[in-house]
Amino acid sequence: MSFYLCVDCGGSKTSAVVSDSSGNVLGRSRAGPSNFSYLGLDPFISTVRYAVGNALEAANVSLPPDIAFAAAWFGISGVDSNAAIAAITPALSTLVGILPGPRLIIANDTHLLAAPLRLHPDISHAVACIAGTGSNSVSFKETDGKLEELGRIGGWCWILGDEGGGFHVGREAIRRLLLENDIASLNVTPRETTVTSTTLKARVLEKFGVTEILEILTLVHLPDPSPSTVLAPDAPPYLLIPRDKRLSSLSPLVFASAFDDGDPLALGVLRTCAGMLASQIAILLSPASQQETTKDSRTVNPRDSVLCFGGSLAGVDTYREMVLEELKRGGHVFRYVEYINDAAEAGVSALAAAHSV
Repeated sequence: MSFYLCVDCGGSKTSAVVSDSSGNVLGRSRAGPSNFSYLGLDPFISTVRYAVGNALEAANVSLPPDIAFAAAWFGISGVDSNAAIAAITPALSTLVGILPGPRLIIANDTHLLAAPLRLHPDISHAVACIAGTGSNSVSFKETDGKLEELGRIGGWCWILGDEGGGFHVGREAIRRLLLENDIASLNVTPRETTVTSTTLKARVLEKFGVTEILEILTLVHLPDPSPSTVLAPDAPPYLLIPRDKRLSSLSPLVFASAFDDGDPLALGVLRTCAGMLASQIAILLSPASQQETTKDSRTVNPRDSVLCFGGSLAGVDTYREMVLEELKRGGHVFRYVEYINDAAEAGVSALAAAHSV
């Protein structure tokens, strides 16, 4: 029997799926975060080995050399250059027992989201957009059954970018709460200000265990904890959380305040983040007034393309609709829109289909 493997390596989790030659899932597994640029080679390989081993165990097969994969596809967050791919290829090749070449695909995790392009034979272009812990958008063209990357925007990680992702949502929420506090200090009446916060402020204060919003300013900037850090039993848990996670972990609070409570400040945060994500997607598209896909063009005509979303934030229907509304406002309407709940499963199905013909 031929086995196929796809591993989705994200900033929040790692998902590995093993299938047969028909794309039927035989085993799957999850592990912790595996963003290559955050972890470095050895911790990355350790996480991936754990996920792949558990997926094979679930499929009731063993690691190489007992099993020979027909092909493997790794979609890896934090892998954005040929140098990064070259650095990671030898270890992944050894792990799965496949020599570098066409049967071992190593690319950014957004590539996995373009798999639905095969479901729409009337188009040849796709834009894949991840909005999870981080964000990234990539455009593709399918030629002779192969995906050609046309352009990309974002994926610069939390300090420099990730607009529309969890880092951005958390960062924007803190910024707005701080701005609200500064405006309130002027002692002007509410109708003369932008002070609108209701439940979001209470949720954020409770999470950090403080009573004033300015206390959060210090907590957000505390250095990352060292591996040897030991806390007193009554110490606040955020002291063990890396700085980036202190921000991204706030995004569920923003979504709850916005969509469960109708908090206007939280809704404003999400509209801002959705708008910035849409503006990044639009960079990959033909201008609304000239939406034509010519032979030599590297921009994409959305009317003849599929927009494939992935990531936890994009999985929230209302937030995804905010992004689509912003794109529509700019004159960009895609022929098809898909949300990929399981990129590893979509990827392994496409991999099996491509290599078993």
